[in-house]
Amino acid sequence: MGSVKLGVSAGKLTNADADRLRRDLDSYMLKRGLRSTEQRRLIIDTFFDVGEHITIDSLLKQVRSVDSRVGYATVYRTMKLLTESGVVQEHKFGDGFTRYELSDEEHHHDHLICLDCGKITEFEEPLIEELQDRVANRYGFHVRQHKHELYGTCAECQKRNARKKKA
Repeated sequence: MGSVKLGVSAGKLTNADADRLRRDLDSYMLKRGLRSTEQRRLIIDTFFDVGEHITIDSLLKQVRSVDSRVGYATVYRTMKLLTESGVVQEHKFGDGFTRYELSDEEHHHDHLICLDCGKITEFEEPLIEELQDRVANRYGFHVRQHKHELYGTCAECQKRNARKKKA
């Protein structure tokens, strides 16, 4: 699989959203008596600036381009902290890697995952959300969270595969 690029963004976070998530993280860390170290701030700032579903290895590479002293364990622990705080969502898209993205309940989206190139496209579809609510109501079920992932082949890979078959 190739590098994972963020596809069509569904409700990209605004600066106000990012600021709110940073405040949520600060509050979470304060309640738990956690320090905001220079390396932790660098990891968090780098993560917030990323526009893709990033793995720890990719994040580590970007962070080390600024500070070569940052270790894998520090990035891992920081991402665990971000996930536990609810600021970040962890995704496992079936390729053996864990990917992370900012979590924002106000901008819920789902994912299309290309099994050929690894591209992840975010999308919003109100009809899917409405149907999920109707199913949950029918069964008296209170949904706390959900994820919707569709796996297949993106348009670009379909075109490339069609050209290969013609050749």
